[in-house]
Amino acid sequence: MYRFITGIIILAFGAGAFAEGNPVHGQELTTTCMACHGPDGNSLAGAFPSIAGQNPRYLLKQMKDIKSGARQAPVMIGMLDNLSEQDMADIAAYYGERTIKGGAAKASLVKRGEVIYRAGIKRKQITACTACHSPTGRGNDPARFPALAGQWPEYVETQLKAFRVGSRTNDGDGGMMRSIALDMSDEEIAAVASYVYGLRD
Repeated sequence: MYRFITGIIILAFGAGAFAEGNPVHGQELTTTCMACHGPDGNSLAGAFPSIAGQNPRYLLKQMKDIKSGARQAPVMIGMLDNLSEQDMADIAAYYGERTIKGGAAKASLVKRGEVIYRAGIKRKQITACTACHSPTGRGNDPARFPALAGQWPEYVETQLKAFRVGSRTNDGDGGMMRSIALDMSDEEIAAVASYVYGLRD
C-alpha cells in the first residue's frame, strides 16, 4: 500500500471538538484579512492563499496553529492575537460560504498533473491526492483536509515544498503531507499545483 495509508489513521487531525461558527459575525472580523485574501476570500496574488470556499474546520485549525506557532507564517504574525477561538471559527464559517474563483491549469501540465492527482506516483509509492482532497478537490471537512480546487498554483507549490523540506510540520503526528511531498520533484509539484488550480466542483 502507498505510504500515505499509514497516515490515514484517518482523522489524525480531524477528531475533537469544533466550535460552530457564525458567518455574520465572521464577516465583521475580516477587515484586516482583505488586504491579502481579498474582500471575498479570493486573493489577488498567488503568494497569498484564496480562502473562499475553504473547509471551515481546516481553516480554523490553520488559524489556531498559526496563532500558537505550530505553523510558521511570518506574514500572519500578530493578525490573530486578539481573536478568540470562537472569533476564528466565525471567520472560518464566513469564508467557507464564499465561492473560490480559481483559474485554468497550464495546458502543458494538465496530463501529468491529472495523473498525479488521480492516481498518485506508483513508482514512488505516493498515493493519489483524491484520497484526502476528493475527486473534485473539495477536501474533507470533518477530517480537516483542505479544499484544493481553484487554489493558486504558486501557493500550492510553496506549501508542498515547505512540507518536503520540513519547514511546515502541522500535518499531524504521522507527517502525512511531509511523507507525500518528500519524494516529489519540482516538476511533479508544479504539475499537480497547476492541475488543482483548474479543478471545479
